[in-house]
Amino acid sequence: MAWRLVRRHPADFRGSRSLTDGSQIFDRAAVRRHRDRAVTTVSAVAPILDDVADRLLDRLADTTRRFTHALDLGGRGIIAPRLRALGIATVAMDLSEKMAALSGAPYLVADEELLPFGENSFDLVVANLSLHWVNDLPGALIQLRRALRPEGLLLASMPLLGTLDEARRALTETETELRGGISPRISPFPELRDCAGLLQRAGFTLPVADFEDIDLLYANPLGLLRDLQAAGERNAIRERSRAVPPRALFPMALMKLPVTPEGRFRTTLRLGIMTGWAP
Repeated sequence: MAWRLVRRHPADFRGSRSLTDGSQIFDRAAVRRHRDRAVTTVSAVAPILDDVADRLLDRLADTTRRFTHALDLGGRGIIAPRLRALGIATVAMDLSEKMAALSGAPYLVADEELLPFGENSFDLVVANLSLHWVNDLPGALIQLRRALRPEGLLLASMPLLGTLDEARRALTETETELRGGISPRISPFPELRDCAGLLQRAGFTLPVADFEDIDLLYANPLGLLRDLQAAGERNAIRERSRAVPPRALFPMALMKLPVTPEGRFRTTLRLGIMTGWAP
């Protein structure tokens, strides 16, 4: 394959500015542990992951460009097989070795915040639901643009502000009632209006960012927790409380989710989809 590995040092990217002004919001070691544990359970949320992958890869049909070498960034075993089926030589990468192996060879273990690829390694990068645990999102996008060949394409999806809002409000209200205070339990997400600007700032041309709201419906609201854990989406905020939460917290909170006329508990995945071309 045409991709090549290089040794990187954090100083190579010190000019990039974090979306959070350099603060380290996420515990990356915890992110890796959560993805390691999710290897045996991620198949339980395959319908959701397949749906999101379909929505993202549909964007490939909007271009006549033919791609030969792709990077699948954190695709949980969903993206790389689809790209290979299209005849695109694809390497899968994940922070978790176990999760990376789900995609089949070739794969490697590396950090999205410190990519090991040389310039002009790929003509397509697909990052499906993998960038929202990155502390320095602008820096990661700069590195991805450098790894792309001229006129290469970045396709990325990530949860946006508005995702799990119903659950966030319910948890805040319930924990305040039970404990008189709150601990951060749901990740902060970027706003849609920031996404195209981030792509442009990272050097991409023709940046486009839009979103689709996906309703997540449950007969039992605790099914939301099971799905998040199965996907490796546990709380990895650095300032999270390490104390065991009150036993009643999650059952009480999730019973406050909106209910559809059919009696299903509902919360929202606001899926942001970003596309940008390397100049």
